[in-house]
Amino acid sequence: MLQVLSSSWALLLGMFMLMIGNGLQGTLLGVRGEMAHFSTLELSMVMSAYFVGFLGGSRFTPDMIRRVGHVRVFAALGSTISAVLVMYPAVVEPWAWIALRAIIGFCFCGVYITAESWLNNAADNENRGKALSLYMIVQMAGIVSAQYIVTLGDVNGFILFIVPSVLVSMAFAPILLSIRPTPPFASTKPLSFKRLIAASPLACMGMFLLGGVFAAQFGMGAVYGTRAGLSIGQISLFVSAIYVSALFSQYPIGWISDRMDRRVLIIALSVIGGLGCAISIFGQNNYALILVSAALMGGTSNPLYALLIAYANDYLDREDMAAASGGLLFINGLGAITGPLIVGWLLDRVGPEGYWAFVAFLMFALAAYGGWRMTRRKSNTAQSDLVTYAPIMATGTPVAAELAQEVYKDAEIAPRHPS
Repeated sequence: MLQVLSSSWALLLGMFMLMIGNGLQGTLLGVRGEMAHFSTLELSMVMSAYFVGFLGGSRFTPDMIRRVGHVRVFAALGSTISAVLVMYPAVVEPWAWIALRAIIGFCFCGVYITAESWLNNAADNENRGKALSLYMIVQMAGIVSAQYIVTLGDVNGFILFIVPSVLVSMAFAPILLSIRPTPPFASTKPLSFKRLIAASPLACMGMFLLGGVFAAQFGMGAVYGTRAGLSIGQISLFVSAIYVSALFSQYPIGWISDRMDRRVLIIALSVIGGLGCAISIFGQNNYALILVSAALMGGTSNPLYALLIAYANDYLDREDMAAASGGLLFINGLGAITGPLIVGWLLDRVGPEGYWAFVAFLMFALAAYGGWRMTRRKSNTAQSDLVTYAPIMATGTPVAAELAQEVYKDAEIAPRHPS
């Protein structure tokens, strides 16, 4: 672990500051948009636009890096992020925020891809898993720290938008001044959706459903909080509970997943997450229950993301693992784009309870589909043949997923084939 820190501290420090900026803007826009009397549909479109941009970034950033190099792409996208953050309070209009949110989603994806390729280049077979774990911890810590910063300023002012802009600008100094050499970049062409679905229908369906869950967490959490009458401090604690629980649940769930039929664990986590969300459908006036629901939602959905990737790899040849990452993340992105729009509609029609009803429905749907798949495909593989679980956040790009795939390969465990 110390070896990873000594070789990658600048990258991890920079990513920590970047995640503070990203975590701040997500919560700020939800609260500020409500105060500016944006309609629910307008806020839903603003939040959905981020995932549209993120998908675009995953498609075009590799070509940009190959054309002009890591450093130029990193600097160009970083300066754009910094500029967009200060533009939000300057133009408080739904159409402007939709465009800016799409731009910032594109840029953050590009920055993540660049940083993650640097991290992959700096890691070796012995410490790649530790590097990925540290990277995930830094990402979570940045998002949680951002929620505390939100409570320190006036949401109606400019300061809370200037702070993440400054942090994003400062984040690039340690990275660009210390990381060398610039690594080569090669992206893997995704598997065709037909082959991916044939290999693991459960992983594909699960990724789509989880996309809606993550959109509710990252995009619509603050919108829900304001509609539920929560204070700024309560909204910040609510969002923090999602990511803190996700951080602490990743490793025990990963340990368990390597020792049992993963479908059983996928179903169990989905049921627990669904029941956790159902608590707050009937307990909107109890803030303690809301926090419990947030912790159960984050503590089950985020590990499920990595669990579904590992499960898909159980049915893939080793040479196809990296190629599958892009397809699975694209499917997840499609779910994330539609998620805010449905949540927004439910908030208007049902009220705050609609937020929890939406997430609960998705989690129960995943459990039901997993149970049905168990009747269609029997497990015919010994536990020793399972690939190793590797933690990865839902904000990860195809490069991060490929880094996780390298962890699987380094474990030297042969994947199994579908029956």
